[in-house]
Amino acid sequence: GLLAVPFVLHSQPTAVYDERGDVLTKMATTAHRRYAEIMHDVEELINDHILQQQRGTHERSKLKLLVPTVGVFFTPLRLEEAFNYQDAQRKISSRRFVPPSFNDIRLTLNSAQLMSLALSGPVELMTFDGDVTLYDDGESLTDDNPVTPRILRLLRQGLHIGIVTAAGYTDSKRYYERLHGLLDAVANAATDKEIDDPKVIILGGESNYLFEFDYHAENFLKYVPRKVWMLDEMRKWQEKDIQDLLDVAEAALKQCIENMQLSAEIIRKDRAVGIVPVTGPGKPKFTREQLEETVLVTQQILELSEPGKKIPFCAFNGGNDVFVDIGDKAWGVLSCQRYLGGIEGSKTLHIGDQFLSAGANDFKARLACTTAWIANPAETVALLDEFHVHCEDAKSGS
Repeated sequence: GLLAVPFVLHSQPTAVYDERGDVLTKMATTAHRRYAEIMHDVEELINDHILQQQRGTHERSKLKLLVPTVGVFFTPLRLEEAFNYQDAQRKISSRRFVPPSFNDIRLTLNSAQLMSLALSGPVELMTFDGDVTLYDDGESLTDDNPVTPRILRLLRQGLHIGIVTAAGYTDSKRYYERLHGLLDAVANAATDKEIDDPKVIILGGESNYLFEFDYHAENFLKYVPRKVWMLDEMRKWQEKDIQDLLDVAEAALKQCIENMQLSAEIIRKDRAVGIVPVTGPGKPKFTREQLEETVLVTQQILELSEPGKKIPFCAFNGGNDVFVDIGDKAWGVLSCQRYLGGIEGSKTLHIGDQFLSAGANDFKARLACTTAWIANPAETVALLDEFHVHCEDAKSGS
């Protein structure tokens, strides 16, 4: 909304009829200056909020008064510099008919976070969602996936890598099937002594099953028992309360199936419950609206229930299914940080595609660390390349 005012005042949609060649150049220069000023002002609001956080008085920050739902910032955001970077890529200031878009802002925020991390570095842990972040929805990470050499580069630089995914499996074979391209590449790099002791972990079911890369283990993954990595708060979760919550969730999902006449079946696991479409000729897929309605109905019922007040949970839209998991990605990322030696949120970056508040399971990761919001696997590759550029620039002082 803030960027709409300079666009309305300074864009020149009628310049196409103007024979003066300097009109568009002047428009772009003026618009860029105004956009950059706005980014600078928002950056200062965030800096003030961070200062108030450090003093324990963040409720008094001006940003909190303007945006009551604003959360915790783990680092400053270099918004003005990031806008300059994205404007050079996307020509935001030069547009006459298309104002700054949601994607422009999303990518500018990503760049601002990457620049801050590169400057304050080093990043110690990078975690990724699976579907739509590392590979297309429902697919797997194959040998030719371009994200693999980027992750290997991070490992060579000493970063820890975590895959924090909703996929909840109790055996390593299923995770190997989804991530074999990466695991094989890491194993080969370890064999060739290219990477010493690569730290790659998978936390499945949001925050329920931990596997660690082990060259000597079957499928290159070793199961780590919960008692080894669980946070102290998670140890207080009673099994009866967990099953009671899943019972309530299952009943809510059945209600949604009946009310919307969905062609769906219930899947119940030890730490999750969900609905998937019934497959077969003539069986329709769920619509986006049906998925979102199911998420919101189930979430509200759980929030009002007694077990929902005792046990953290995540109800999310998986693209063609809806699941309720025990815990969420905040707990998942925090567990990764603890297991890997107590890594701070300011030294952790989580990359995912689901950050809309309704039915998005990456949203909660914002409580544990810095985040970057991508829209597809190609954007993940581009983001990792951009991060490398910013890190090199920070080293050279440019």
